[in-house]
Amino acid sequence: MAEQKTKPTKVTLEESLDTLPTERRRDEGRKLDAIFRRATGKKSVMWGPSIVRYGQYDYHSPGGAKGVWPVVGFSPRKAALTLYVLNKSEAQSPDLARLGKHKAKGVCLYINKLEDVDLDVLEKLVRDAWERNVNKS
Repeated sequence: MAEQKTKPTKVTLEESLDTLPTERRRDEGRKLDAIFRRATGKKSVMWGPSIVRYGQYDYHSPGGAKGVWPVVGFSPRKAALTLYVLNKSEAQSPDLARLGKHKAKGVCLYINKLEDVDLDVLEKLVRDAWERNVNKS
């Protein structure tokens, strides 16, 4: 069985944010960290060079793969902020409709800039994703 590629690192969030090319993305990363910490009650852990995650659980896929995976998280990428909070559930549809300008695909929510969305709705999505994933693990 192949070893899990994305793992926790010793890099701090601030160290990671310092590598971002724009002050706006660094500020958005700090704002997202505050939202995720309030919603989860957890501190951030860097997974790989650019993924900020909160909490973790053991997973066992139907194909037999096993590993540890974060509960929720985000990545302040150059093209868009990527948030790992979706589950393709109809229960999320009302919040996504109220969120503001975004794209959704799979488990990822893509936002060009935080000023495009309602931060209270975003925090609710993060909190709901946290509770849903913690309760299933």
